[in-house]
Amino acid sequence: DEKNQSIIVSGESGAGKTVSAKYAMRFFASVGGSSSETNIEEKVLASSPIMESIGNAKTTRNDNSSRFGKYIQIGFDKRYHIIGANMRTYLLEKSRVVFQAEDERNYHIFYQLCASAGLPEFKDLALTSAEDFFYTAQGGDTSIDGVDDASDFEKTRQAFTLLGVKESHQMTIFKILAAILHLGNLDFRSERDGESCTMSKQDEHLRNFCRLLGVEHSQMEHWLCHRKLVTTSETYVKPMSVQQVVNARNALAKHIYAQLFNWIVQHVNKALYTTVKQHSFIGVLDIYGFETFEVNSFEQFCINYANEKLQQQFNLHVFKLEQEEYMKEQIPWTLIDFYDNQPCIDLIEAKLGIFDLLDEECKVPKGTDENWAQKLYDRHGGSQHFQKPRMSNTSFIVVHFADKVEYQCEGFLEKNRDTVYEEQINILKASKYPMVADLFHDGKDAKAGALGGKGASSKINVRSARPTVKAANKEHKKTVGHQFRNSLHLLMETLNATTPHYVRCIKPNDEKLPFSFDPKRAVQQLRACGVLETIRISAAGYPSRYGTSRTVWCFKITYCFELGKSSG
Repeated sequence: DEKNQSIIVSGESGAGKTVSAKYAMRFFASVGGSSSETNIEEKVLASSPIMESIGNAKTTRNDNSSRFGKYIQIGFDKRYHIIGANMRTYLLEKSRVVFQAEDERNYHIFYQLCASAGLPEFKDLALTSAEDFFYTAQGGDTSIDGVDDASDFEKTRQAFTLLGVKESHQMTIFKILAAILHLGNLDFRSERDGESCTMSKQDEHLRNFCRLLGVEHSQMEHWLCHRKLVTTSETYVKPMSVQQVVNARNALAKHIYAQLFNWIVQHVNKALYTTVKQHSFIGVLDIYGFETFEVNSFEQFCINYANEKLQQQFNLHVFKLEQEEYMKEQIPWTLIDFYDNQPCIDLIEAKLGIFDLLDEECKVPKGTDENWAQKLYDRHGGSQHFQKPRMSNTSFIVVHFADKVEYQCEGFLEKNRDTVYEEQINILKASKYPMVADLFHDGKDAKAGALGGKGASSKINVRSARPTVKAANKEHKKTVGHQFRNSLHLLMETLNATTPHYVRCIKPNDEKLPFSFDPKRAVQQLRACGVLETIRISAAGYPSRYGTSRTVWCFKITYCFELGKSSG
């Protein structure tokens, strides 16, 4: 049709979105093979194992759950050969780096690396089994049935090589990942009635962390346990309690991982980039599905907000535009009501909505999760999509299109601020390894680091660097919620400018079992994602039409046969 298109893959966590997106990409790579010698279609496919290893993890609902969203634009020339691709990512779940619930895992790459720790080239990483590291052992069992982490790691390395990531850069990536694991094992001891803390001078994990990242041991040791406070009249250094130090350490680990994740995405895009003029593109959206767990926090709130926006886009395209087509052609038609989730979206993103009140509370010097919850109750208590739980003053319920979800307020402010101490970042900027230093340079700093390399980076004097209040304010970045809203807005603009097609993934059961089909759960998902209303419109309308190719609906019904009995 000479139009850009989007394939929107959606469904609950564990329903098969990532696999469906891979099938779509594999299909385009097969039928739209490149006309040049660059093997761009192979590179497009090679991005999958890399992104899964650094962005996917085992959850209670899914052994290979995408903990970030991605939109891959596959570009074609006039002869419909693939000429390049580009990937946009959304809201990596950083908290998973430092915490996993029972029966869950951290990102796959950590377990892949630990499973390959015995290889000669990884001797310097000082890694052992994943059970030995706090950041990979909190969920309990560190293995997944039917998954060979060492074999998967070999596929990840091959994919890096195919995408042109140099061997030296690959080793630096693995050093950074190993350093994060060592950072999680640091041992802090309380002193002076809990007002300050220290760590052992002989702590091997601190030594390994500093050695792998190429930073000064004494400086890192000092600034892990102290923070700099800047007032209008003076700057002074204050010791931190064990809990403050642990929080700061975890924030640093999350920040390092997020910067590395972004670096890898940039290099994947660099490998997929082309200077050939693009004639058209097909985008494949693989984004986290609607989630509700026993404990739902900031990440689930953002994920479910994204799903509300995608559901609205689906409603607009399939229901509203479909019915407008009949009205435009003056065909007798009785409008079919469909669920409009705009009020729920307004509750979240409109002025003085949940995100606005969260950002405001983050600016208050002594803002707390509890105060924010009270403001939510006061402001939105009468909303049809908002409820206060009877037995809690620190949680709230949002009535989403798919289900009611109760969110625990604890940690919302901290995750939205995403605070990491500048002194620790300055130490990393001073790394003797150019790639590590460049990860933490922004804007002008990045150019200076790239041009000066090792020498330019090492001139930073962390102890003497005294940021002014003005500089500190300048450094204040937008909240995570604000960034997420902006990126989601850009995604919706892109989707609305393309012809959309929908792949609805239906989860057969909640136990991750093969050959098991729960019909009630299937119908619940069909109803939640608007498929039943779509069938009503299709049944009430005309089965065929001239000269149109709006959207082709394919319902794939899979029947499971066991000993001759159909459970489908």
